Amino acid sequence: MNSPIEKDIVIIGAGLTGLTLAFYLKKQGKNVLIIEKSEKTGGVIQTINEDGFVFETGPNTGVVGNPEVAELFEDLAGLCTFEAADAGAKRRLIWKNGKWHALPSGFVPAVTTPLFTLKDKLKVLGEPFRKRGENPEENLADLVKRRLGQSFLNYAIDPFISGIYAGDPSYLIPKYALPKLYALEQDYGSFIKGSIQKAKEKKNNPRLQKATKEVFSAKGGLSNLIKALTEKIGSDSFLMNAKNTTIHPEQESFQIQTEIKGDQKIILAKKVITTAGTNELLQLLPFLSETEKQPFKELKYASVIQAIIGYHNWKGINLNAFGGLVPTIEKRNILGALFTSSFFTGRAPKNGALISVFMGGTKRPEIYEMDDEDLETLISRDLREMLGMPVFNPDLFEIYRYKFAIPQYGLSSAQRFETIRQIRQKYNGLILAGNIRDGIGMADRIKQARSIAEELIN
Repeated sequence: MNSPIEKDIVIIGAGLTGLTLAFYLKKQGKNVLIIEKSEKTGGVIQTINEDGFVFETGPNTGVVGNPEVAELFEDLAGLCTFEAADAGAKRRLIWKNGKWHALPSGFVPAVTTPLFTLKDKLKVLGEPFRKRGENPEENLADLVKRRLGQSFLNYAIDPFISGIYAGDPSYLIPKYALPKLYALEQDYGSFIKGSIQKAKEKKNNPRLQKATKEVFSAKGGLSNLIKALTEKIGSDSFLMNAKNTTIHPEQESFQIQTEIKGDQKIILAKKVITTAGTNELLQLLPFLSETEKQPFKELKYASVIQAIIGYHNWKGINLNAFGGLVPTIEKRNILGALFTSSFFTGRAPKNGALISVFMGGTKRPEIYEMDDEDLETLISRDLREMLGMPVFNPDLFEIYRYKFAIPQYGLSSAQRFETIRQIRQKYNGLILAGNIRDGIGMADRIKQARSIAEELIN
């Protein structure tokens, strides 16, 4: 065993959270080490170039939901390039009664769309005057039905949640899963009034204007963002292929034990930040009591299948949209599809198409257990009808499985957040980060990392 390595800060995990955190800490001169279990940085964010197609095996896109996203790309200027989705990405399709319908984005489309009932369209007019909710643990389904109506739940919120969380609106709690939405009602009394007021606030704040809500990637794929962060951090700040990593609190510091190709290493640090999901977190922290472990054991995950489908010559419907989402009430096999080559450049050959199809989630967990051949049969059946394909004969077809894809912020979240706070208080210098708190999107991960970095620097 080698002599202990001493660092100011150790970060467990080289995904987007860990890399962004390390980048900003190193920028301020901190002595940082990232310990990563795999041979690559980026976690599930990986871009593949194959047969003329450029596709993501993890998250396909992010949303510029906060200024920190724009500022990260500004700080990485020259190493990677921000790519905003084509304007066509603003068009979102919803499947209803055998047809695609565009999700309305204005007053006139909202009035004329067949997605929502007349009763619920009229109900929306009264939304600004409706009483604010009094139950902080109300689920999303009940919140939407109360303020907007059942058809809005069925054909707007349900498919949206399937696309983002692969989850169930009746399980997710807006206070934890969608805090910005929850705050609109609680702070302003209404979604509509709150949105208007937030737009006014944004207009008067140049920094907030950076949160454009644009769909984004990095030019050439999200791996270029990962490569830029990795390069800026420097290879000497990584321990890759680390196995059996555990953290042990000492008097005023932490001892991290890990194994690199059979070689045992010990790292000493005053501060440790974990970014792991609960399936790995409890192994990292063997000293936690059963009471402390329980809230993490209760965190539910959606298991997701992603199928990458590519055509050199596309002969189906016009794919001029971000993609299509399939409401649960329509009883189909897929959750939805992204038309990636329609809104990012260079993702498919000219006249071709690149599509990402998602299946499974918390409502259809049995799909995750199917073999690839059966999955292809289900996908073929849905896509031939939905995308107007005469035959299902793609030039590229690959399936990726994510057992612990997306954490579901349900009722147990309050106790989990409180336990995270208590652990930090009890073990000074230990911070539990990642998507077990603060949201699941790329923008959430970047904002969380930036916030932790600023706290540790000051």
